[in-house]
Amino acid sequence: MDMDSASSVVLQALTQATSQDTAVLKPAEEQLRQWETQPGFYSVLLNIFNNHMLDVNVRWLAVLYFKNGIDRYWRRVAPHALSEEEKTSLRAGLITNFNEPVNQIATQIAVLIAKVARLDCPRQWPELIPILLESVKGQDGLQQHRAMLTFYHVTKTLASKRLAQDRRLFQDLASGIYSFACSLWSHYTDCFLQQIYGRDEAAALNSLERTLLSLKVLRKLTVHGFQEPQQNAEVMGFLNAVFERLKQFLECCRQVGPDGTCREKLEKMIILYTKVLLDFLEYHPCAFIPLIQRSLEFAVSYVFTPAGEGVTFERFIVQCMNLIKMIVKNDAYKLAKNIEDNKPENLEAHEIKTAFFTHPTLTEIGRRLVSHYFLLTEEELAMWEEDPESFAVEETGGDSWKYSLRPCTEVLFLDIFHNYSQTLTPVLLDMVQKLQGPTNVDDSVQLLMKDAVYNAVGLAAYELFDNVDFDQWFKNQLLGELQVSHHRYKLIRRRVIWLIGQWISVKFKSDLRPLLYEIILSLMQDPDLVVRIETATTLKLTVDDFEFRTEQFLPYLESIFGLLFQLLQQVTECDTKMQVLHVISCVIERVNNQIRPYVGCLVQYLPLLWKQSEEHNMLRCAILTTLIHLVQGLGAESKNLYPFLLPVIQLSTDVSQPPHVYLLEDGLELWLVTLENSPAVTPELLRIFQNMSALLELSSENLRTCFQIVNAYIYLSATEFLQNYAESLCHSFSDLLKDITNEGQVQVLKVVEIALKVSPILGAHMFQPLLPAVFRGIVDGERYPVVMSTYLGIMGRILLQNSSFFSTLLSQMASESRQKVDQLLGVVIEMWVDRMDNITQPERRKLSSLALLSLLPSDNSVIQDKFCGIVNICVEALHDVMTEDTETGTFKDCMLMSQFEEPKLSEDEEPPTEQDKRKKLLALEDPVHSVSLQQFVYEKLKAQQALIGDQSFGVLMETVDTELVRQLQEFLQGL
Repeated sequence: MDMDSASSVVLQALTQATSQDTAVLKPAEEQLRQWETQPGFYSVLLNIFNNHMLDVNVRWLAVLYFKNGIDRYWRRVAPHALSEEEKTSLRAGLITNFNEPVNQIATQIAVLIAKVARLDCPRQWPELIPILLESVKGQDGLQQHRAMLTFYHVTKTLASKRLAQDRRLFQDLASGIYSFACSLWSHYTDCFLQQIYGRDEAAALNSLERTLLSLKVLRKLTVHGFQEPQQNAEVMGFLNAVFERLKQFLECCRQVGPDGTCREKLEKMIILYTKVLLDFLEYHPCAFIPLIQRSLEFAVSYVFTPAGEGVTFERFIVQCMNLIKMIVKNDAYKLAKNIEDNKPENLEAHEIKTAFFTHPTLTEIGRRLVSHYFLLTEEELAMWEEDPESFAVEETGGDSWKYSLRPCTEVLFLDIFHNYSQTLTPVLLDMVQKLQGPTNVDDSVQLLMKDAVYNAVGLAAYELFDNVDFDQWFKNQLLGELQVSHHRYKLIRRRVIWLIGQWISVKFKSDLRPLLYEIILSLMQDPDLVVRIETATTLKLTVDDFEFRTEQFLPYLESIFGLLFQLLQQVTECDTKMQVLHVISCVIERVNNQIRPYVGCLVQYLPLLWKQSEEHNMLRCAILTTLIHLVQGLGAESKNLYPFLLPVIQLSTDVSQPPHVYLLEDGLELWLVTLENSPAVTPELLRIFQNMSALLELSSENLRTCFQIVNAYIYLSATEFLQNYAESLCHSFSDLLKDITNEGQVQVLKVVEIALKVSPILGAHMFQPLLPAVFRGIVDGERYPVVMSTYLGIMGRILLQNSSFFSTLLSQMASESRQKVDQLLGVVIEMWVDRMDNITQPERRKLSSLALLSLLPSDNSVIQDKFCGIVNICVEALHDVMTEDTETGTFKDCMLMSQFEEPKLSEDEEPPTEQDKRKKLLALEDPVHSVSLQQFVYEKLKAQQALIGDQSFGVLMETVDTELVRQLQEFLQGL
């Protein structure tokens, strides 16, 4: 097909692909997808988007298909890669003219040229940069702009490459074009300033656009183009010029006013200048040292003195504060602990900072931050009234300090306070002193000031530890503030309860807690919603604190829990409900089963909330967390929740349902605690296990929890569970064991071991397909000790508690390996004795000796050959488990368990779950805990002696080391 007919076919398909009618759209998209790998397709696309006569939407789509094709087929090693000839012609076609009339398409073309440049420039495309520079110098306005736009995207892309060789190439490029980029920026900036002051706004806007692009290029070149930028006079000259230009542009803002046509772009420009400084400081802290003084003078004058009035705007203030913060906090500008470790640049930077941050400067910054920037704004106060929930849960975590004014001022305050606390502590305490006593409710200025000062005291709690007697302040001042019920005083009530939350883990006497609970109880009934939400948050911090004592809290539990539940119902926003649920979860977690009498309402409400939150997966995660703590608190009584609980677990852990992406981790945790606290299995609880095989297939980071769930089912109801699911589990485990780490292998095998412990006969029968591999692992002497230890644990269980199965398995393995049964048994015993040291758990060591002893009495020559090794293991195990009774001088087996007793719990210990009780009952039947090793050794040796006679037994005993015989006799004396 020739080029013209190909063009018309592709053009038709692209036109159809822009249709709103899916019947037309879908076939066209499919056709285009098939053409993606056809030679010549991208040449046709290039012709189409370069043809300005065609429909804009069609051209836009052609650019997008071309751009996606670069990602998939441009690399030489890609499947269906483009030929070198086609790529050469495409590269030439992309830069023949820079005259795209549509802005959005021009940007996309610039991005796709940059994508090609990332792969091909400079080696396969050396002409790109020279042609771009030539076009930038041209007289045609449109061509100049489009070339600049492309120049920027190419520079940005090349600067982002991180391999050492690529960085060197970019540095070569930077040194070659830096002078030109600087002169371009300077020229456009001068043009803009001339035009704006000459009131030629249209021309000014054009020049400003070019100034912006040229500065974006310079930013990338300056930050990433030089290994040691401080050695380059041009770079340092440009950075110093940034301060002058910034002042000019800020004055321009004043000239243009808030509604001028250039205003938005001007602000963008100013922010870009600050980004140049911030990026340079981040990547080259040492090269930035000569700029520290100017940066601090500039930022502080605009943010903390009248110089900024009328010219600054919020985003600029944030950037200036971040500049100050990064200088104050920078490790390269701090002195090392050992004086001899200090480099000259550390000392220089430290001296500049010390000279700048004088006592008066710090005092002024501290006071201005608190008394100006910490004040609640009119917008915030309006938000408090109109949308209290959004006000109360406004996000201030993470990186919000980089972009938002309030978190930014708070983080700056903290960093400056931390680094200069000796100077700033008296300043802050003085501000507190001036605000003692209740404030007049009609004096809004003083109320806002008190809120700001208390905010500062809360933020700096750790720094003020030695300077504030918080307990006294709480009793003498803050308590009184909380009792002022006037609606205008809600500002202070909310701030004081927040403040207490900040200090609770720093300095707050334990015996004041009951008084605090009284306050929380009162404020949870405050008429203002923001105060109630803040109080709930402080409650969480109080309950979550290390010093929390349950018995102090119990008298208030019923009332506070009821009010928390009311609050959960009152709030309507998802985020607020999540926040309150976290508080409820925390309370339930800390008081554990003491919560039981009070959760009725919550239990009834959660199904409704779950239903309402169908579209809000994060809220559902919070509900799952609450349910986890609720089930732990309710213990066996949680079975009453099953009608709601089990469908929730079913949905959260079903990988075929979209919500599992969000809910799976918490859903698995809930499943596990439900099983651990279940008094008995139910058909519905068994049925959910159908979700497990898909989860095991995922083999994600949740695999460990999945194994714990399987184990919990085995403890809960081994017979029913294994009969229903052992076959599918065996299948899943076989797949897993083919490709899993050693640690994962141990997790799988532990499931088998627990099944054998709970039900030796059924467990061995159900997991039969996995056991030959375990047997082979022992015979081959598995290298990884933890895996070997688990193999021996499994085989020990079978040998001791299901000997007929062991004989069958031994015969099967012998015929497979064409060995005699006795010969193979000898290999197993020898390996067992040899690798006993791999077993570290005393329980498994005792199990091994019980298992090998169970082969006695025997007249089998192989077993008699290994007699010495078996006795050796027994003596080792006796050393592990026997403790000497100092009074009687006799030994007793410390692993023996007496009858089931409820242990006395200390206050910090959690009561045993139903699963803990099941494990305890199981342990009482387990030979490891019910058979005395000392007695067992004695009886087996006696039986061996009786079987083969005294003389032959004496010969056997002579094979054992005399020292071991002496130790054995010592252990067995008195029997």
